[in-house]
Amino acid sequence: MKKLIYLGCLTLIAACQSAASTSTAEVTPIKSVQTPTVPATATTALTPTQILTPTPFPLFFTEEFNAGIGAWISFQTGGETSPTLSLKDGLLRMDIASPNTWYYAIHNAHDYQDILVSAKFTATPPGSIGLICRYSEHGWYEFNISSDGTYNVLIAQWLGDGIAKYTPIANDESEYLHAGTLDYEIGLTCQKDSLLLHVNGKLFRKLNVSRYGLAEGKIGLAAASFEEVPMIASFDRVEVAEPDQ
Repeated sequence: MKKLIYLGCLTLIAACQSAASTSTAEVTPIKSVQTPTVPATATTALTPTQILTPTPFPLFFTEEFNAGIGAWISFQTGGETSPTLSLKDGLLRMDIASPNTWYYAIHNAHDYQDILVSAKFTATPPGSIGLICRYSEHGWYEFNISSDGTYNVLIAQWLGDGIAKYTPIANDESEYLHAGTLDYEIGLTCQKDSLLLHVNGKLFRKLNVSRYGLAEGKIGLAAASFEEVPMIASFDRVEVAEPDQ
């Protein structure tokens, strides 16, 4: 079943764990018919109270995954089993084995105000793939495309340790997206008070997000499974660049 976003705010609870301890929380999945509660786990501790230490990576870069995971760190929300993040055949691969599971990879190197992040990927439908910008303890913006040919844009805002509120900004169809396909290059530009959405090099929508006020943060990737599993997402390339003025 696809992940649809209703108007209004949905609360998502994720548990975070470190090498020394493990905790469990509850998550309310975003679904079109019902919102059951399932356990949530995490593979990397990412909470709104943590400060992610920058590492010596260039500010702008193209990542083709030929030299290890690098600065990518991951966390999970929803699902009964833990996804995996790995390198295989020069691809950054996310394997999701349980339904209704969302998996995030954040590039833990730099914070950006205005930035363009794009990714070339393939994935096994059904499911969704997304990009993140301005990730911080204040929240993040998320642009997702689904295998049914729809897309959504969300703002996530931390309510507490491991608890985030998701508010839909947009939820629509596009002529550039096709049902049954998750094989695209998508882009997300965070520029001043706007989000610009791209598919295969084409800008197809611009959204004003001045009311939400996220000023800066890290970039990231997202993948989600629906009812049918496994869901495998393979990222061939990620580019982080200064947006056109």
